[in-house]
Amino acid sequence: MPADTDRYIGADSAAGGGSDVLISVARLHAELDLPGAPVLLDVRWKLGDPDGHSRYLEGHIPGAVYVDMRADLASVPSAISGRHPLPSLEAFQDAARSWGIRGDSTVVAYDDDGGLAAARAWWLLRWAGMTTVHLLDGGLAGWRRAGHALQTAPPEPAPGDVVLSRGHLPVLDLDDAARLAQVGALLDARSGERFRGEVEPIDPRAGHIPGAISAPTADNLQADGTFASPTELRARFEDLGVDAAAQVGVYCGSGVTAAHEVAALAIAGFEASLCPGSWSQWCADPARPVATGE
Repeated sequence: MPADTDRYIGADSAAGGGSDVLISVARLHAELDLPGAPVLLDVRWKLGDPDGHSRYLEGHIPGAVYVDMRADLASVPSAISGRHPLPSLEAFQDAARSWGIRGDSTVVAYDDDGGLAAARAWWLLRWAGMTTVHLLDGGLAGWRRAGHALQTAPPEPAPGDVVLSRGHLPVLDLDDAARLAQVGALLDARSGERFRGEVEPIDPRAGHIPGAISAPTADNLQADGTFASPTELRARFEDLGVDAAAQVGVYCGSGVTAAHEVAALAIAGFEASLCPGSWSQWCADPARPVATGE
């Protein structure tokens, strides 16, 4: 994708809430010195390596506050609701205020893994009514490549006053997902190996929701960790059977990387619903069928 230092990048789309999905490193760097600078969220977390906080303390974008995936972006896991259930609105609003978010704030979320974790914060804030929320394209790696400074001391933001409300982006429960797999396009954002049931590192059953389409979210990224262009992403999803007239839903292991796929679909100009419980909720119910293979 060509470099673009003067504007936000992405497509105005349904999940964009009237704003673009991505912000470039150059644009963010310029805006940090302006009045009303964005609230920065560092959402470092990876499956199997959840200790992002120590990496945050080793160096983060100046002014960024650390966001804990489990404590801030999810509620208590269970077989009934999955590994990363949506947090209660009240708890999430308290967390957002502790990060310094006000009703008129612009928010930028990033991580060090192509946005795969940061997209959870992006999606939750937009689901809760925030419209000017962006993902840093290229994340921390892109910031470092540009030669920009890091800091180690956590900031002490003034408490925010944002008022959140639920339901501004569409969601799917398990029955919705089962239906959509038959009448629309239900994308599985996990790796192809997990979709096919060849490996399952964390959940009790391997495979996928019958009728789902394998669409690994990592394929939305270029080699440097930035998103593919809107044109490339649109072609990718159209090849997978997504079209403007179809209902589109996304699930993953526990509703985290599915948010990244929703962001990629938004960049491509498609609205998609997210299944928060995802595979961890589906496979925990023995009455739910499981498919394997392609």
